[in-house]
Amino acid sequence: MRRIACKRSRGAGFTLVELLLALTLMSMLLALAYGGLRAATRAADRGQTVLEDSSRIRMAHQFVRRQLNQAAPLAFAQDEEGDERTVFLGATDRIRFVAPMPGYLGFGGPQVQELAIVRGDDHLELVLSHALLQGFEEGRLYDQPPILLLEDIESARFSFLARDENGELAGWVAAWDEPGLLPESIALEIEFIEEVYIQWPLLTASIRVDPAA
Repeated sequence: MRRIACKRSRGAGFTLVELLLALTLMSMLLALAYGGLRAATRAADRGQTVLEDSSRIRMAHQFVRRQLNQAAPLAFAQDEEGDERTVFLGATDRIRFVAPMPGYLGFGGPQVQELAIVRGDDHLELVLSHALLQGFEEGRLYDQPPILLLEDIESARFSFLARDENGELAGWVAAWDEPGLLPESIALEIEFIEEVYIQWPLLTASIRVDPAA
């Protein structure tokens, strides 16, 4: 009777092989659960990044378009004789013009504004500098740090639509050589780095000038 009881007590437990098998299965289940949780976290983070990128790109696009639409033929510089007036400067990497600013960014009337594509810490950036038109001097544009509108830019350029002497559209040019005149339209093309999932919609803004100006 004693031998039979001893055999039964030994058979009621787990063998080493069964224990190892259970631990292996548990490890696999935990690894699968961790992988699923990590994938879900990555998807959530990527979705949040896309939303943030979309929001800031949309806001910058609307802001730049609005400011260009409001550009006015007001001179911010002139030669000593007063014959040559400068109302617009345009190059591939920057433009300068006069327009009103939103109330939360400026006050006191029209302001000279400069949109520039500059080199940041790692990539290109689109920044805005501005100063009051009244008593304007070029150095005043940079009294305050520029406002960062966009970052993580791979490449960007401005281009300008002009008219010929007959009043016909002459096509797009990379540099504006008529500082006394406003261009018909201004385009801004931007390509972001690969980490930015949202594309920049091609911006083409027409200058809305009162014919009596």
